[in-house]
Amino acid sequence: MAAVDMTAAAGVMLVESDSLVRPLPGLLDELGPADRARLRAIGRERVLEVGDLVWRQGDVQTGIYLINSGRIRSYYAAPSGREVTLAYWFAGNFVGGPDLFGAGPHMWSSSAIERSELTFLPGPSLRKLALESPTLAVALLDALAFKARCYSAMAQMLGTRSVTERLQRLLIFLSRIYGTRRGREVVIGMPFTHGDLANLIGSTRQWVTVQLARMQARGIIKYHRGLIAIQNLPALDLEVV
Repeated sequence: MAAVDMTAAAGVMLVESDSLVRPLPGLLDELGPADRARLRAIGRERVLEVGDLVWRQGDVQTGIYLINSGRIRSYYAAPSGREVTLAYWFAGNFVGGPDLFGAGPHMWSSSAIERSELTFLPGPSLRKLALESPTLAVALLDALAFKARCYSAMAQMLGTRSVTERLQRLLIFLSRIYGTRRGREVVIGMPFTHGDLANLIGSTRQWVTVQLARMQARGIIKYHRGLIAIQNLPALDLEVV
């Protein structure tokens, strides 16, 4: 099976169209050498192991984190303890919005899903650079607008699609962005537990387990140890329409 290109998309999230999360230029890619050097100069490197928090929901925002490598999960925890995954973000993106310069409390938590290397950019120093460099200011606005589109699309899916449709749409998205063809199957090259899928679509692990079992019994998918193989993608796509 061919290796999956983890730069194929900006991240994993619940969206209607996979075109939304295909790669855009990273924050640093938009800058010239001088601005890039100034941005790096204010940064502080940080390495997170699996499960380490970047910040916790309610913590005071102090800046943003550039993702240099690894994978970061952003999620909201309800008072009941139930969690909704907003997105998994990959290298080239940042986490820490919407308040880029730091002031209020974080609206959600973020943690490392795998070993990750980040660069922390303090809010006050970042604001100073943005005032001095129009190019940096525009790059920050573009990056923030991209995230706003992603989260708006997720809210639309949660509000207009049934939970069954959301699961089907998520599987289609994953197959198109992270799938590799192996014979007649499309194998999603990223492992997801039932709980991972449930948190992405706003459901429960038990419900996802039942639905995946039904899809497997009908020959639409095959699920084994976190890896999903789509065996009948047209059937899955038809059910979403």
